[in-house]
Amino acid sequence: MAHQYPVVTIFGPRQSGKTTIVRAAFPKYDYINLEDRESRELAATDPKAFFANHPPPVILDEIQHVPELASTVQVLVDEQRHDMGRFIQTGSHQPLLAETVSQSLAGRTAILDLYPPAISELGELARKTTTDTLIYRGFMPELWRDRDLDPTSWYRNYFRTYVERDVRKLVNVRNTILFEKFVTLLAGRVGQVANLHALAGEVGVSSTTLGEWLAILESSFLVFRLPPCVSNINKRLVKSPKVYFAEVGLAVYLLGLETPAQVTRDPLRGNLFENMVVADALKQRANLGKEPRLSFLRTGSGFEVDLIASGGGEVRPIEIKSSMTWHSDFASGPLRFAEQTPRSVSPTVVYDGTDMELSNGVSVRNFRTFRV
Repeated sequence: MAHQYPVVTIFGPRQSGKTTIVRAAFPKYDYINLEDRESRELAATDPKAFFANHPPPVILDEIQHVPELASTVQVLVDEQRHDMGRFIQTGSHQPLLAETVSQSLAGRTAILDLYPPAISELGELARKTTTDTLIYRGFMPELWRDRDLDPTSWYRNYFRTYVERDVRKLVNVRNTILFEKFVTLLAGRVGQVANLHALAGEVGVSSTTLGEWLAILESSFLVFRLPPCVSNINKRLVKSPKVYFAEVGLAVYLLGLETPAQVTRDPLRGNLFENMVVADALKQRANLGKEPRLSFLRTGSGFEVDLIASGGGEVRPIEIKSSMTWHSDFASGPLRFAEQTPRSVSPTVVYDGTDMELSNGVSVRNFRTFRV
């Protein structure tokens, strides 16, 4: 993208590796971290002096602290419009920041999302790590760089920092205890259709407020919504999205699970496995610079396809099972969907066992080798 646009903006959750990857990709660029108070104040009060001290090409890290800097970047870009890759920006996605970037830098910036590493990016580490340890540890880079870190403590600090620093800036949450209760309840419903009216009664705030909180969680990359698929299947369809955590390890922490063995025994183990696989599909698409185009299908009669990947006029139905043992009925959902959907291709089952190709055209993939 830096060869095609004057500006590249990388959004993503905190600690997902944005700084590491841009500094590795552009080692000769000047690097400015806007977390630094002096740099932040100069950028906010005197942007011309700021760029006089830090002329492009430059990496502007944590730009959410000075979103108004985008207008000055626009002016500098327009002065030398044909010079590509002069500004590399990173930021934790926030509504004001996204709006400012899209308005000031429309047509001038590529926007990329960086999630924590996908399973394939862990390579041999993922192959040697048990499934429940992967779910428990999650995929934040720091937890794989230093294997001695305790995931429970790390996610506790991560979540507390998010609530204390980001939530108070993003929305007027008068009672952070209720906000934390809402996020914990979402973890208990991971992979399920979010019923905000039901949750409102449990949390003690209105469903409208919960909708605002959910939007904040999504814009901060803590959760994401999987929309329902529009299908030709002639039955009443569930029209509400499902909610997943971008980082399954955070969901594990919020559920109070403190060891891989506790993950193994937990009633939500299958939901957490599904969360890991769906989030990995999202990461794979983002890493290719593609739109997610991921959805699910559920009818009023109970027929469901866990994940549907769309692209190029085709749809691919995917069933997700946490089992290590193959059962032929795993393929019934994708096959039924394929039979009733003309554009359907490559019905797939993702589970924890051995890769297979079945005679009925179903691809069976271990979650470590699954590619969306």
